[in-house]
Amino acid sequence: MKQAMSQLFSSSSDFSSESTAPALTHLDSQGQAQMVDVSAKTPTVRTAIAEARVRMAQSTFAAIESGNTPKGDVLGTSRLAGIMAAKQTANLIPLCHPLPIQKVEVQITPDPNLPGYCIQAQVKTKAETGVEMEALTAASIAALTLYDMAKALEKSICIESIHLVQKTGGKSGDYHQESSNA
Repeated sequence: MKQAMSQLFSSSSDFSSESTAPALTHLDSQGQAQMVDVSAKTPTVRTAIAEARVRMAQSTFAAIESGNTPKGDVLGTSRLAGIMAAKQTANLIPLCHPLPIQKVEVQITPDPNLPGYCIQAQVKTKAETGVEMEALTAASIAALTLYDMAKALEKSICIESIHLVQKTGGKSGDYHQESSNA
């Protein structure tokens, strides 16, 4: 395994000028995982938006919408869990940098066509590295909390399509999801 990682690293750092594949910056010269050194980067404003969808039975959706659930405020608790999770990302994802997060917003929108909810998390910072992982973590944990709050009504709730919608700032530039096939 170590040899395979070392070969992967050496092949990633030997790209010709024609190559468009990025180097794997989370690996050192021996192929070991490392935290990227961002100390030379200038802090810039960076944002990221991530989404998740939570699909459920119509009866479960109706119970949540009417506020008739055994554990109480499903959506409020899920929103708060997503905000809290964004702030804990560096403790959950081994190579993430702890960041000074200036804003976290989690919106949970009912979608009767699923039926279920679309969760959108937006995170903002002024730092040397981006907040994509914080936005993805917020959306994921909000979705997991929604499941936890509603599992007494239905065990087959499905969390799906967790993905980055957009990000701004940083050396790699802005990213906007081309099309939603979620």
